[in-house]
Amino acid sequence: MRTLRIGLCQINTTVGDIEGNTKKILDYIGKGKKMGADLLAFPEMAVTGYPPEDLLLMPNFIETNLKAIETIARATSSITAVVGFVNKEGDIFNAAALLHNGKMVDAYSKSFLPNYGVFDEDRYFQVGKENFIFTLKSTPIGVSICEDLWYPGDPIRTQALYGGAELIVNISSSPYHTGKVAFREKMISTRASDNLAIVAYCNLVGGQDELIFDGGSLVFDQRGDLIVRGRQFQEDLILADLDMEGVFRMRLHDPRIRRERLADEEKRVKKIDLPDSIRSVRKKPSLPEREMKLLDRLPEIYSALVLGTGDYIRKNGFHTVLIGLSGGIDSALTAAVAVDALGKKGVVGVAMPSQYSSKESLEDAKALAKNLGIKFLTIPIADIFKAYLKTISPSFKGLKSDVTEENIQARIRGNILMALSNKFGWLVLTTGNKSEMSVGYCTLYGDMAGGYAVLKDVPKTLVYELSKYKNRKEGKALIPKNVLAKAPSAELRPNQKDEDSLPPYPVLDPILQAYVEDDKGVEEIAKMGFKEAMIKEVIRMVDRNEYKRRQSPPGVKITHRALGKDRRLPVTNKYRNF
Repeated sequence: MRTLRIGLCQINTTVGDIEGNTKKILDYIGKGKKMGADLLAFPEMAVTGYPPEDLLLMPNFIETNLKAIETIARATSSITAVVGFVNKEGDIFNAAALLHNGKMVDAYSKSFLPNYGVFDEDRYFQVGKENFIFTLKSTPIGVSICEDLWYPGDPIRTQALYGGAELIVNISSSPYHTGKVAFREKMISTRASDNLAIVAYCNLVGGQDELIFDGGSLVFDQRGDLIVRGRQFQEDLILADLDMEGVFRMRLHDPRIRRERLADEEKRVKKIDLPDSIRSVRKKPSLPEREMKLLDRLPEIYSALVLGTGDYIRKNGFHTVLIGLSGGIDSALTAAVAVDALGKKGVVGVAMPSQYSSKESLEDAKALAKNLGIKFLTIPIADIFKAYLKTISPSFKGLKSDVTEENIQARIRGNILMALSNKFGWLVLTTGNKSEMSVGYCTLYGDMAGGYAVLKDVPKTLVYELSKYKNRKEGKALIPKNVLAKAPSAELRPNQKDEDSLPPYPVLDPILQAYVEDDKGVEEIAKMGFKEAMIKEVIRMVDRNEYKRRQSPPGVKITHRALGKDRRLPVTNKYRNF
């Protein structure tokens, strides 16, 4: 029986930390050797971290990455590895190094460079045009990188149906958004069955600024059936013993390979025979059983928020975060996520009540902090607010109070948070959600002041869903029941409610999704059952607040179209979509 033991090294890299990433790769090579792996795969651009953006325009960065791949190659004395890096041959390429017996044998360069959504690879890389198959333990194997697998034709088709590859190794750095996991798995299953090949997909895991990489590496057999799945949102070494004879047997019954070779005789695929490695003849250790159940929707999203928040904080050298606790649902969920990301000792909450803050809100903030076990500060702002009004009153003489005075309170709170941040080295987490950010229901240099926006891509209705999920998971009202029950309010004037300025969130959020995420116009949204006048007003609010969003901190991307890199509209813009 011809078998091959493959290991998918689903690691969490840091962009620019070439030394640290190399150390991690070497560590996983050691683990793979101990487990008797014949072939290891590491994620796309594992050496540099992904995406390195304009670091790729620095020649020294490229050279450091090339030296690192030489170091990694020397560790493959008794194993074969496919490792993502940046290759340089006249231009630079998003590449996969084939490492064997202590040296780099060859490198495959990515064929399809994504240039949509959060991707910008055409800015940096040359398109790869050479295809190759390598043979390991009598098994022909093809290599591809991320986007290459999403196309139904080449390079996968050439490798499998023309070149004869029985195993396709795809190394990837595929960012997460809700719904993508199922879509990705369906696609990979289809590629495997269409090409009568086992497909091994190794994905990156971890947070990088706004992006989350969810891991969930996969192996599908030639029928399109799942063999093994890696853990979601955590590092993992996924091992599988592949029955390569099964691929050959199935191909004997399918004439497509013979026809493909006749039709495409002009195609050229370099073939590389790898010499046998010197390895121990001891029996390979048995592989542990794995839990392969996917997370449900809410646990998946919550895990993404925790991973993205924790990685942003740690990778940027912070140990403690500060959150303004208003007694509302947004700050409560932000604090819960932060505690899960850092532990309770790494989170500080501060309440900053004004004369408009209700007694209940302060009590809710205290109760939340107690439930989470975090440090809690109370810094009243009423006297500071009075001093502001007294100072400005000559300039405002004869004018009625309005949103100006409301925003002063938010900016006082922003100043206090940033002062604490400066003094103690705490990173401020902002608490605004996607609904508020979309329509500009937020204050520049006020509640928008901070270093990271945990809920930036989380609509308000989803904030409630996630909060209820968290309480169910904990088996108690970790987020106090009153926080979930009371009407949302900024509490910047007497008896203020969000619905004084906005449609109810169950109405607002579907309109925002249709306009912001799905690019639908007024007529299409009206067919969903919403009043045309309301739709137009929501669109006006979204359009005129682009300038605010440009000045907001980064935050975790969890939808297919987040505010930021995904949606790039000009600030100076007279076009209206109605």
